[in-house]
Amino acid sequence: MTINHSQIGVVGAGTMGAGIAQVSVQAGFETVVYDVSQEFIDKGLGRIRGFIQRSRERGKLDREEEERILARLSGSLKLEDLSGACLVIEAAPEKIELKREIFQKLDFVCDPESLLATNTSSLSVTAIAAATKRPERVLGTHFFNPPPLMALVEVIQGEQTDPVNIQKAVDIVRRLGKTPVRTKDTPGFIVNRIARPFYNEALRILEEGDATVETIDRIMKDAGGFRMGPFELMDLIGIDINFTATESLYQAFFHDPRFRPSPIQHRMFLAGQLGRKTGRGFYNYGSK
Repeated sequence: MTINHSQIGVVGAGTMGAGIAQVSVQAGFETVVYDVSQEFIDKGLGRIRGFIQRSRERGKLDREEEERILARLSGSLKLEDLSGACLVIEAAPEKIELKREIFQKLDFVCDPESLLATNTSSLSVTAIAAATKRPERVLGTHFFNPPPLMALVEVIQGEQTDPVNIQKAVDIVRRLGKTPVRTKDTPGFIVNRIARPFYNEALRILEEGDATVETIDRIMKDAGGFRMGPFELMDLIGIDINFTATESLYQAFFHDPRFRPSPIQHRMFLAGQLGRKTGRGFYNYGSK
């Protein structure tokens, strides 16, 4: 097997997977997107093609460039089609056993030189890597939503990750046009750990009836200078993703009250009111 240093594999064609694949293909990499269903693949690739088409219509690229970009994009129902990629990025749901199962399979089918990265926002890279026979090549590349617009990528070193492979990942992230920041495998890494008080205190103020959703968001934007308030941002990210990240940190820090999940957010999660993607979260976006 020969590794292709111009190919990136993405596991998962959902919101984050499609976004990462778009970043990859626009940066000049041959990009293969794997998922368990052709329906998921078609939806994810369709989202990417739609974005590229709109970019051409706005004059940001010509038709020839559009065709070259899309020619580098493909989907597959076989993990083996990712085997020669220099980097495979897993963007599956935030479930540790699911990710461990995926990495166990990737470890078997991928070239020994391939880097295997998880896009987890809060789970342990070390625990995911432990499911493989080559944990030294497993790391985290945490992209932020939406990946095409967010510049930062956390590059996470697990307990057994080879520092040489971290540097290789940093170099690839730069080739993707992103800004890498190295971090150790600590709960929440850097950004999510810092962000918890932004969300949690806003939720506690709401729980205690001290201010409304709209008021809290407006104050944080007008007085704090934030582009979005905490509730607007939770709706954009997804209530399910945000709640799961908070719950993960709460458990990882042995139930430290600083990271206690909000009952309000939990109820919304159970009700399927997940924000923009379902049409209703802290705000109403109409039916989806």
